[in-house]
Amino acid sequence: MRAKKLGLRKAGNRKHENHDAEYSAKNQDLRERLYAFALNIVKFVKTLPRDWVALEIGRQLLHSGTSVDANYEEACGAFSRKEFTYKLSIAFREAKESHYWLRLLYDSKIVTGPTIEYLVQVSKEIRNILGKSVKTAKGASK
Repeated sequence: MRAKKLGLRKAGNRKHENHDAEYSAKNQDLRERLYAFALNIVKFVKTLPRDWVALEIGRQLLHSGTSVDANYEEACGAFSRKEFTYKLSIAFREAKESHYWLRLLYDSKIVTGPTIEYLVQVSKEIRNILGKSVKTAKGASK
């Protein structure tokens, strides 16, 4: 903390600094994408029909859909590689669950149209990205 206040940087060669900047940009892109997904889930759940089936699925979706980003943020603040991998795994599981609930809403025809189709596609992409990230993180920690 004190080093940051003083404007100090970690020592390292420039080649690694460029890699860190690239990683940071990718990380920020994913953070923004996950936040947008969570926000879209909140807005989407508000539009669900007011019957008990849609409301129950919506409740589950709201929990898992917003939890993806929350757990990814926790992973980014992890103090160890093990904690990072654990939190990232939770974000991945929540992404898989969100994809499930969205597909269920779509396939049951509780909701139709381009919004649900878009959310199903985005959830699939997020699930795949996080799945690969978990695999990479587990491989790096061995």
